[in-house]
Amino acid sequence: MPAIGPGYDDPEYDNYDPDWQHQDTHFRRWLHEHLTAAGAGCAADIAASYAPANRYNGLHSDDLDTLAMLTGTTVDDVGSAHKADLGHWAREQQLRDHPDLAVLDADLDRLRHRS
Repeated sequence: MPAIGPGYDDPEYDNYDPDWQHQDTHFRRWLHEHLTAAGAGCAADIAASYAPANRYNGLHSDDLDTLAMLTGTTVDDVGSAHKADLGHWAREQQLRDHPDLAVLDADLDRLRHRS
């Protein structure tokens, strides 16, 4: 059966990193923590599906509503966690694009806790 939608080699997926499916991110941890607290039996699977989309496609208002309902939080809580994750990601990209030992040294502790 053919795949529905664009393939990973299509321009729509430029800069998509398949490691996002398994990468431990701020938003993924936040989702897993709140889904587990809300009693979701498939917290890891939900977090694994929304965390990469958070970084690659952003979160649509329907996603925010759904995640707020599933986590027992507010749309603002989900949006704040999403924005914080994007901030972490932007910082990581800066370090990768322009490695500077002073900046890296100041950020090593955060990076160590993320791994």
